Amino acid sequence: MTSLKHLRRPVAVAALTLALLPYVGGAWAKGGGAGKGGGSGTQVAGDVLVRLDRTTSLPPLLGKYPLTLAAQFGARPIYRLRVIGSANVDALVGQLALEPTVMNAEPNFVHESPEARKNVVWAIGTPEQYANQWFPAAMNLPAAQAKSTGKGIKVAVLDTGADLTHPALVGHLIPGYDFVDDDRDPSEVGSPSDAGYGHGTHVAGLIALTASDAQIMPLRVLDPSGQGNVWVLAQAMLYALDPDGNPATDDGVQVINESLGTLSRTRIIESIMKISACELPDPAAPGDNFSDPGYNGDRERCSRFRSAVVVAAAGNGASSSELQYPAAANEYGLLPITATTSGNKLATFSNYGSWVQVAAPGDKITSSIPGGGYGTWSGTSMASPLAAGTAALVMQLFPALTAKDVADRIENASTAMCNVNQRQIDALGSIKGTKAPSSGKCR
Repeated sequence: MTSLKHLRRPVAVAALTLALLPYVGGAWAKGGGAGKGGGSGTQVAGDVLVRLDRTTSLPPLLGKYPLTLAAQFGARPIYRLRVIGSANVDALVGQLALEPTVMNAEPNFVHESPEARKNVVWAIGTPEQYANQWFPAAMNLPAAQAKSTGKGIKVAVLDTGADLTHPALVGHLIPGYDFVDDDRDPSEVGSPSDAGYGHGTHVAGLIALTASDAQIMPLRVLDPSGQGNVWVLAQAMLYALDPDGNPATDDGVQVINESLGTLSRTRIIESIMKISACELPDPAAPGDNFSDPGYNGDRERCSRFRSAVVVAAAGNGASSSELQYPAAANEYGLLPITATTSGNKLATFSNYGSWVQVAAPGDKITSSIPGGGYGTWSGTSMASPLAAGTAALVMQLFPALTAKDVADRIENASTAMCNVNQRQIDALGSIKGTKAPSSGKCR
């Protein structure tokens, strides 16, 4: 089963994956299929996601196929369509992919937490463990924090929400949104017996610890079972870039953290990453047309303000060939992150393919959990926010850098690890713009 899912592992517990199916219209549904880009997995029943060349191309498609409009991303020609009757989603996606006006078409894949197939609780931590742990020294963080604290930088956390009253987060949070319940309260919902509970609070606490003056925007995209879908994730990414819908105001984030992933490549998310990185291709680029006036707001925002780095966890498959998306999307301004141990080695659960070059500490990491407590978890989900916090440190000092500049700067400054091609993040080197040697002794 392919799914988009959280990328963390409880301490001393084998990797787990949810085996839940999306609930739509009174029935659980399972399906396969893909649009342009391939992949297969659990889908939201009856949903088709499309990006068209222009908004004027939608009516002819709705007249030709058994589809109706469910939602649109503002004025952009990106749509969530619903199947009419018993038409097959996979067949429709295949037919739409052949239409010259369709840039990409795909099912609405489900995303969920891989650790939550069983009821697993975190290892209890303490405030002292949160404040004093191994990873700051490993990534040269204290020296970096003497030069930058992330002040003026906003970081979006797309996850299960957050405990908005947690002592580790109070003073760090700015208003977010709940895309699961469609309201303005992105609080964690549920209890420790629920699959995804606590993950977002844990991730947010690590950003607060890394970039103490950065502002964190919690965006809830997963329900208590740790489950969501691609459309919701894309909604949250676009909201993070421009919360008030006015491209002339500087209210968007500069860093987006996604401690989640899917084995199904999703072109819709890749399109949103292009928008976030302010790298809209040339209108004449074949198959990648962003010339529609619906993108004018994105162009205006990018002309006024900084682009946003997307930091994504590489996954816990312990594989060199397993591709986790969005980390494996190879998009402009994307920084995929895998996890290391205190011994400067790649964590045994980490994915390590050629598509991920940078690692951050992710083994036995303590952070905030709902209810004001602290817990210790392991996973690439924990490594990703440490890299996102590092990006915030860099962006405070170098506001002119593009998303790609920041991602490249962090990758170039990373240092050699033991017996692998991946390299450990160096926060101070990232700030200084150090070009680390391509190889060296393991620490």
